[in-house]
Amino acid sequence: MAVPKSAPRIIVFSTPSCPWCNKVKRYLREKGFRFRDVDVSKDERAARDVVRRTGQMGVPVILINNRPIVGFNKAEIDRLLNIRN
Repeated sequence: MAVPKSAPRIIVFSTPSCPWCNKVKRYLREKGFRFRDVDVSKDERAARDVVRRTGQMGVPVILINNRPIVGFNKAEIDRLLNIRN
């Protein structure tokens, strides 16, 4: 599947030990999307930013064009990225 020219801006806030974070990243790669991975266990400022944006301390948090998704919510990811299965 080809990614459109105006590729969405995707940031995944994760930790290395989080299995759902790895599932999200694998899913995005399988669908051909590029993303920035931010390890909140090493980046304290990013961790605070996630809590400020979402009120959540858990990961993964995915930002798609600045719209937050908490957890591996595949339906919402598909909707925001126009993924048709």
